[in-house]
Amino acid sequence: MLIRANLLNMAKLSIKGLIESALSFGRTLDSDYPPLQQFFVVMEHCLKHGLRVKKSFLGFNKSLWGPLELVEKLCPEAAEISASVRDLPGLKTPLGRARAWLRLALMQKRLADYLRLLITRKDLLSDFYENSALMLEEEGAVIVGLLVGLNVIDANLCVKGEDLDSQVGVIDFSMYLKNDIDDYRSEERNNICSLGVSVAIVKLFLVISEIFLLSCVQLAIAKNNIIKLQEENQQLRSENSLILLKAQQQLEVTQGDVSVERDTYKQSRQGLDEMYNEAQRQLKEECQLRQDVENELVVQVSMKQEMELAMKLLEKDIHEKQDTLIGLRHQLDEVKAINVEMYQKMQSSDDEMKKKNNMISRLEEKTNQITATMKQLEQSDKDLLSQTRTLAMSFVKCASTDTEHQYKLVKDISF
Repeated sequence: MLIRANLLNMAKLSIKGLIESALSFGRTLDSDYPPLQQFFVVMEHCLKHGLRVKKSFLGFNKSLWGPLELVEKLCPEAAEISASVRDLPGLKTPLGRARAWLRLALMQKRLADYLRLLITRKDLLSDFYENSALMLEEEGAVIVGLLVGLNVIDANLCVKGEDLDSQVGVIDFSMYLKNDIDDYRSEERNNICSLGVSVAIVKLFLVISEIFLLSCVQLAIAKNNIIKLQEENQQLRSENSLILLKAQQQLEVTQGDVSVERDTYKQSRQGLDEMYNEAQRQLKEECQLRQDVENELVVQVSMKQEMELAMKLLEKDIHEKQDTLIGLRHQLDEVKAINVEMYQKMQSSDDEMKKKNNMISRLEEKTNQITATMKQLEQSDKDLLSQTRTLAMSFVKCASTDTEHQYKLVKDISF
């Protein structure tokens, strides 16, 4: 928490000093301008805060290039900067590429826009930063807001050929002590230097002054936060009062609706009772009608079972007569075969011919008798079929509920 606050304060001083000095000189800034160099150093420290340590075959390192490379996925306009950084021949390390990217984004006056897109995607940044990193906390958003002021500055930076891989980023605190708003501390520092105090004491006093300055800045930030919290508290109270008022109004409306519904229920209860009595009466009638239908159905089922039994007996009798008819036909075929055989033998001998004629006569007589018997059986079969049809038609008239099935049965019997 303290480190993030210190980095935020340094970023504020760096950005403020850079803007004021650039506006004072009124010229385009180049790479050799000290406030600009210190700005990049401060930004590097801010972006490095909370970086996860990643293991590679060269050892453990913290790379800024990973999160900055995500910007081109979030904003297609940043793809040109990333491609230019990758094409620079002198860059060999990810840190050098990150430094080049910061310089190109500043010259393009889109550094604040790109970093704003980046901090809005905390789900992506969490792969590169710890949970307490500056870029994932409120301080990162404040720094991004301060970077918008740099859009008034024109920078002409030569990235190609500059040794960005081996630069050592050290913050020079003495630059920001020149802009100290505390005249008393500035005067004391000048008095100490004029008295010829040793350089070590001067440096110690400068460090103490810097700590005091940072404490003052932190105190101002804390006061601003308290004011913001008070404003938010007042706003929450106002919203709470408004919600309470709306709830009371809604309660009154609900109570009125309940009273109207209670009156309506009392008025319509009598009608509902009458409807209930009528429905109960209709239900009793429906139950009685259903009982009658079920009784009728039982009778019809019983008649159907009796009819099916009679039909089975008739079918059995018909099959027996058909078997008898088939046996008589076989006998007739045998008699015919004997007649043919006797006729052939009759030609061989006249004596035998007479005997055969007599035998043939008897056989013919027997054949005629068998034929007459067959005709009688066929007539009896027709009569039986007629009786079966008559019985089936009477069954159809009695049991009208199973018409289609009985019609098929009668059709099968009347083949």
